[in-house]
Amino acid sequence: MRTACDVSSLDKPEVLKYLFHPRKDRVQVAPQDAVDFFIPVEEEVKLGARFYPADPEGAHILFFHGNGEIASDYDTIGPVYNNYGISFLVVDYRGYGQSTGLPTASNLLSDSHTAFREVRCWLEGQGRTGLIIIMGRSLGSVPALEICSCYQNEIDGLILDSGFARTVPLLDRLGVATKTLGISEADGFANFGKIRDIGKPTLIIHGQNDDIIPPKDADILLANAGTMRKQLLLAPDCGHNDILLRCGEAYFQTINRFVQMLKRLKKKAAMGRGFDRRYPRR
Repeated sequence: MRTACDVSSLDKPEVLKYLFHPRKDRVQVAPQDAVDFFIPVEEEVKLGARFYPADPEGAHILFFHGNGEIASDYDTIGPVYNNYGISFLVVDYRGYGQSTGLPTASNLLSDSHTAFREVRCWLEGQGRTGLIIIMGRSLGSVPALEICSCYQNEIDGLILDSGFARTVPLLDRLGVATKTLGISEADGFANFGKIRDIGKPTLIIHGQNDDIIPPKDADILLANAGTMRKQLLLAPDCGHNDILLRCGEAYFQTINRFVQMLKRLKKKAAMGRGFDRRYPRR
């Protein structure tokens, strides 16, 4: 399935220079106990991915990072997830880390489909049968919501960290001259629209003092989320890039509680007592 969201208006150089900040990985060696692999997305273009494995029957988080990050930035974070029995898998965008090619708004969406399918096949080939949770941070909320809205029967939950609801206000804050370029919200990623179609449990984490993506975006996402099993953690005194630093272990404990809830739901569903708790369609 391909996205019905046309974001080609965002593929202009005047937008891309603000939307993406790719950098390469200088140390292209996975740390001990981590695994690197590559996802082909088109001829001579591949995405780098780094996997921090834990229990094959435990939860697996497929993670999409922010626009100035790369997979290896999470070399100290992946093992923390592992301590909770959670496997953590980070996929880079085109031009980031060990990936080849150049990033655009359009291939950010299209590549998410390929990445999800390839990761699913890879996990199955490794005999990994645990939960699959999609997580996106900041710009990573775009591929995360794209995947969950298109493949929700194949995933168990959604986590958004510092995600945005509307595209134009974000571009304006980043420095894009949206009015001059004629870019409207209809040209954007439609995050707040996609989340309406997602009936899976959703956890939203956001910094109370975020001045890049303000907390009102988290409120919009929460209000539009298409599941009744949704929760918001508004991290006090936190900005856009320091939630992990300021919250520390509390951040991972919140995610772990969410994971444990998903496990209970899956167990109930296996016993024939599960149901899809969505809001009625409006």
